[in-house]
Amino acid sequence: MPQPSQPLLHDLVTVCAAPTQVLSARDGGITIEQDGRSTAHGLFHADLRVLSGWRVEVGGAAPAHLATEFAGAGEARFTYLADAVAGGGVDRLLRVDLSRSVTPGLLRETLRLTSELDHEAATEVRLELASDLTPMEAIKTGRYGTPVTFDDEPAGRTVDFGNDEVSAHLDAPGAGLTRTADATGLVLTWPVTIPAGGTVELDWRLTVTDSGAVVVPAGGAGLAVDSLTERATGGTPDPRLAPWLRQSLHDLNGLRMATAADPDDAFFAAGSPWYFTLFGRDSLWTSRMLLPVDVAQAGGTLRTLGRLAGTEVDVATASEPGKIMHELRRGTYAFNETSLPPLYYGTIDATPLWVCLLHDAWRAGLGEAEVATLLPVLEGALDWLVTYGDADGDGFLEYVDASGHGLANQGWKDSGDSVRFADGRIAEGPVALCEVQGYAYEAAIGGAALLKAYGRPGAERYRRWAADLAAKFRAAFWCGEGENRFPALALDGDKQRVDSVTSNIGHLLGTGLLDADEERLVARRVVAADLDSGLGLRTMSDTAGGYSPLSYHCGTVWPHDTAIVIAGLDRSGHADLADGLAEGLLRASLAFDRRLPELWSGEGRPVPYPAACRPQAWSAAAAVVVAEHVRKRSDRS
Repeated sequence: MPQPSQPLLHDLVTVCAAPTQVLSARDGGITIEQDGRSTAHGLFHADLRVLSGWRVEVGGAAPAHLATEFAGAGEARFTYLADAVAGGGVDRLLRVDLSRSVTPGLLRETLRLTSELDHEAATEVRLELASDLTPMEAIKTGRYGTPVTFDDEPAGRTVDFGNDEVSAHLDAPGAGLTRTADATGLVLTWPVTIPAGGTVELDWRLTVTDSGAVVVPAGGAGLAVDSLTERATGGTPDPRLAPWLRQSLHDLNGLRMATAADPDDAFFAAGSPWYFTLFGRDSLWTSRMLLPVDVAQAGGTLRTLGRLAGTEVDVATASEPGKIMHELRRGTYAFNETSLPPLYYGTIDATPLWVCLLHDAWRAGLGEAEVATLLPVLEGALDWLVTYGDADGDGFLEYVDASGHGLANQGWKDSGDSVRFADGRIAEGPVALCEVQGYAYEAAIGGAALLKAYGRPGAERYRRWAADLAAKFRAAFWCGEGENRFPALALDGDKQRVDSVTSNIGHLLGTGLLDADEERLVARRVVAADLDSGLGLRTMSDTAGGYSPLSYHCGTVWPHDTAIVIAGLDRSGHADLADGLAEGLLRASLAFDRRLPELWSGEGRPVPYPAACRPQAWSAAAAVVVAEHVRKRSDRS
């Protein structure tokens, strides 16, 4: 019997209103298996699948699917031809429009039947639902749970089901409710008569409550989509930009959530469906990329992560004093050989990135009082940089998984094979990534500026530390000769340069770690043809021994990665070199229907990575970076 495999996501229709999401096939259907493999279909609340089955019939047969579209925030629409109804045809038909709307804790669907027949049509609409209450980590590995058995025949128009923590309440006005023969499905039936040329609407809803939630709907106002889109794209000549940005901002609102402990402080969940929770690195980068259009969201992210900052050394959770966490889950998250505790700190870059966001948000207008309340977290994070981040005292930040069951790689390219030499060999840890040194330098300089501005001690200590880091980086990381020099991806555990050419080097631009000539070399190298696919930046040069166009971190294109490099090119005075990368993401926005996935192939064609999250927060935020780049270029021309 074949081993379960990770479900594919690339062709699913996803509707989000965190912490609730629905993933379905293109025709709106939901099933646990399709074409012989497990799916990620379902209505999910936080990390549990509440609905695992959805099938509609009109007149005894499934209607023919015609079209699917997104309809703004938290809604998708599906159109069908009910050709099983007598008298119908292709040009004289009974049309069915399904509106699927998700708000936090609520799925609502409306079926609108519109007749273009010349006679009255009497028929029955049948909707079959199922549940398996499977946790997300099982679904990600291709497994699913036992179907829920509905013990009692439904009475009336409502049904309740669930487990000890998550409960669901089904309400179907006007429908008859019964069980399937094996009691593992609920059947909703509506007898309807549609007048010639007339319309009938049917509604049902499912409300979900979760007493054990660690993430909840966010309070406060989300992103003002229309006004922000107009402000960011008004006057720019490219017609591709505004539709992409508008959809991206809607998606970000759908990913906006909070912790149960602090529901008024919002952050952006990393992505749907696998990472529908708080991730330090992802949430920080997303808020940072949004700063040109919205500063308020950064405050919630900073406060949420600040409250969870580490207070002790704990090998099992990878916690250390001052360290910013990696991810938050309801329970242990286990997959393959990895087992992560509910609150896990295994990230090398979230702590400097937290400091960078605080500094940039301060410069962008985050309130002085808001910044002041975060200064103790800032001091703890800066101390972590110089005390715990540099575990062996060589002046660089490096990581190693001491628990034996955590993440082997703890930068943003966190798959097990992502750190490779040019000949394809996988580096052994502890690993010091190049971009992390850039983040650390920028954090030390920005943190020092904050300390000085608020009259706190320590600014000079961190400026000296940053200067020392830059000197050591210059001596240790550079590969090649003359005009062909470039920074190594990393230093391995033996302090050998991991000499593959990767997109990581582009993250150094604008951090201050490099001098002007070094930035020139990196800027020119990062936009060369072996890295620029034409649809965004490859994560690894296509001449490297470890390159593969669909390798998760060794050749694919990640739009947030490309956007970070675009922003770095702009900040370092090389905006002209960023034009091609921005154009690549604009092309990709059309190819992927204005909703960029987590990643795609590096081959230069819009071939999806089949298990990529979509929407993904930092992928959506990339639209803001491109809009800002295009606006500034238009202003100068």
